[in-house]
Amino acid sequence: MPLLLLSGFPSSGKTTRAHEIKSYLENEKTKTVVIVSEGDLLEKEKNEIFSDSTREKDIRCALKADVLRLLNKEDVIILDAANYIKGYRYELYCASKQIKTTQCLVHCLAPIEQAWTWNLARPEAEQYTREAFDGLVMRYEAPNSSNRWDSPMFTVLPEDSPPCESIYNALYLCKPPPPNQSTQTQPLSSTNFLFELDRTTQEVAGCVMSAQKTLVPGDTIKVPGVGESVCFGRKVTLAEITRARRQFISYTKTHPVEDTSKLMALFVRYLNSTLG
Repeated sequence: MPLLLLSGFPSSGKTTRAHEIKSYLENEKTKTVVIVSEGDLLEKEKNEIFSDSTREKDIRCALKADVLRLLNKEDVIILDAANYIKGYRYELYCASKQIKTTQCLVHCLAPIEQAWTWNLARPEAEQYTREAFDGLVMRYEAPNSSNRWDSPMFTVLPEDSPPCESIYNALYLCKPPPPNQSTQTQPLSSTNFLFELDRTTQEVAGCVMSAQKTLVPGDTIKVPGVGESVCFGRKVTLAEITRARRQFISYTKTHPVEDTSKLMALFVRYLNSTLG
C-alpha cells in the first residue's frame, strides 16, 4: 500500500486528519484505506506506557509490524501515530522503498498549548497527564522536508483542511523512490557457489603470499589457470590480502557469478585494482 504517516504532538489532531483523508480517498478516489492507529494499542494506559521506555518501544514495534504486514502497491495505509522519532520514520521509509511503493507525511502542526487545551477537552480517562504530555513534546523530532524520508511533506495547521488532492497525487501519480542495495532482498547463493568462492580466493591468496617470498617487489605473479598476472609493484602484507579477500567475498555473495570458473580471474583483477 502507499504509506501515509501522520506526525505531530500528542492531541494535535492526527486522528481527525487521518479520518478526513481516509474519507476523501474512499469517497472521491474509490481507494481502499486502512488506518493503523496508535490509539487502539494504547487504550487507557497511555500515560503508563509513555512513562516506561520499554513499553513505549514495544508499541512502536507493534505498529511497524502491522504496517509491514499490510504494505502493498495498491491501497493506502495510514499510520495514525506520533511518529516522533526520526530514525523510526526512516525505517518505515526503507520499508516502502523495499516494495517499491510511495510514501508521504502529514505534519499536524499545532502550538503546544493548543494541543494541551485539546487534550483537556477529552474525557478524563483519555487525557494525557502533564508529565507524559511534556515528555512526548520534549522527545519529539520534528519532520523536515529536506530529509528524503520526510518528503513529500504536507504541513496542516489547526485551522486548515488537509490538502487531500495533493496527498493523492503524491501517493499515486509520483514514482516511488528507487530501491537501493540496503533495501533489496539479497539473492541466495548456493552452497556450492559459496564453497567455490572461498576455495578459489584462498588459493589465489596462498599463491600470492608464497610467491612474494622469493620474488623481487614489483615482479608479476602468475596464478595457475589465470591469464592475467598479479602485479602490485610492492610487497603486500597478509593483512592486506586477507582484507581484500573478505571484501571481495562480501560483494560477490550479493552479486553471484553464474560461471564459477571465472571467480579466480575476477579475484586476481580485484587484487590488481585495489592493491596494485
